[in-house]
Amino acid sequence: MRTARRAITALLAVGWLAWGGLAIAQGDKFTARLAWVPTAGADRVSGKGTASATLTARTLAITGSFEGLGGAATVARLHEGIARGARGKAVADLTVTKAASGSISGSVTLTQEQVESLKQGRLYIQLHGDKGLAPDGANLWGWLLR
Repeated sequence: MRTARRAITALLAVGWLAWGGLAIAQGDKFTARLAWVPTAGADRVSGKGTASATLTARTLAITGSFEGLGGAATVARLHEGIARGARGKAVADLTVTKAASGSISGSVTLTQEQVESLKQGRLYIQLHGDKGLAPDGANLWGWLLR
């Protein structure tokens, strides 16, 4: 009886660990809607897009697409805002199609503090274009949220 109880306990433990490992392997999912932010001169800004990101351990894998920019995209970056919805410093460059419509992608190893920022909704994608707002050509923003 004691051996059977130990065997059942061991099987339950292995099953629980396997289920937890599967959940970790799949990663946390985040999405962003890329849109222009109303500011002075926003009449020159156009376009829209979406992005999704998966966090596995400390690696954030990002994919997305955009369309309808007034000119070619020039750069896309992952930023860390000072609060949810507030702008902040660039964390990493992303790969972007240099056209009015295209894709965004990248893989970024985050610090533990940046992982916490992501979970708090403070990381966002910013897309710049040659027809974006001065001084840096900013065009579309999207905060990564669960």
